[in-house]
Amino acid sequence: MALDVKPLYAQVREILRERIRSGALKPGSALPNEFALAHELGVSQGTVRKALDALTAEQLLVRTPGRGTFVREQTAADVLFRFFHIYNARGERILPDSRDVAVTRARASAAECARLGLMHTARVIRIQRQRTRDARPFMLETISIPADLFPDLERVDPLPNTLYDFFQRAYGITVARAEERLTATAADTTTAAALDVAAGAPLLCIDRTTFALDDRPIEWRVSHCHIGEGYYLARLG
Repeated sequence: MALDVKPLYAQVREILRERIRSGALKPGSALPNEFALAHELGVSQGTVRKALDALTAEQLLVRTPGRGTFVREQTAADVLFRFFHIYNARGERILPDSRDVAVTRARASAAECARLGLMHTARVIRIQRQRTRDARPFMLETISIPADLFPDLERVDPLPNTLYDFFQRAYGITVARAEERLTATAADTTTAAALDVAAGAPLLCIDRTTFALDDRPIEWRVSHCHIGEGYYLARLG
């Protein structure tokens, strides 16, 4: 292994992270055991174990006693649990459905280029959809993703309700993390009509940038939510 200022376990973590990112370790596949990895990489089993613990904490691996360590395969349930944090007044997580999905391909706007790190000539795929609960709309989403990373996505019909597990399964792109900015806003005429609320009704705006394993932005998502008596919950620490 090349010399690096990072601790040994962090170097091992990055090596395994890159194998997951590149597809050398595929979702659902088993990793070699700790002894084999330690021998291959020239480090101690304790160093390997610490690296595996770190990747498990990042939710990139799943460690199953008696079976081994596996690359986490994202599912719809995983995606909703990790990235959807809106609850109803009873404290129950809202699990949304989708409807009225529109998918288009276009030249990236200046804002999309800035948020996704794209050249001004790049093209994006834009997704707009209503999210519903109990068959009633409560969220209007606008999503932009780089077209070159997701070829022919605009041809997918129907588009899955949850996208991140689909990105991993269909394109080999694993979502590693997301950053969200929450602001209060008022419904404009178009959003009010889509959500069946009065113009000017209070909404929660969730502005999210999503990053892949190599830390490049792969999605810009803006969601306008009419959550009523519900709330957004972030767990810290």
